[in-house]
Amino acid sequence: MRRIEAITGLDELDTPPEVRSLALALIKAGSLPEKAELDALHIATAAVNGMDYLLTWNCKHIANAVMRPKVEAVCRDHGYEPPIICTPQELMEG
Repeated sequence: MRRIEAITGLDELDTPPEVRSLALALIKAGSLPEKAELDALHIATAAVNGMDYLLTWNCKHIANAVMRPKVEAVCRDHGYEPPIICTPQELMEG
């Protein structure tokens, strides 16, 4: 199944100003490098919208065991419970 087919019919999440603010905080705190702004926006969108999980194949910046605790701390410091960040495979095996 293609990725686009897998998400067909899913609702889009809101992107209020808080998303951008949290994304910038993730980068400023060093949780993600500056070049990973789009990745920071993905994480922030999930956190601000109260998602339980953020599934990704991006193991460089998002589903990264070293960066994950830093991301979680910044989210909590800004009043958001971070989503559980994992690959689809990790979720299916759990």
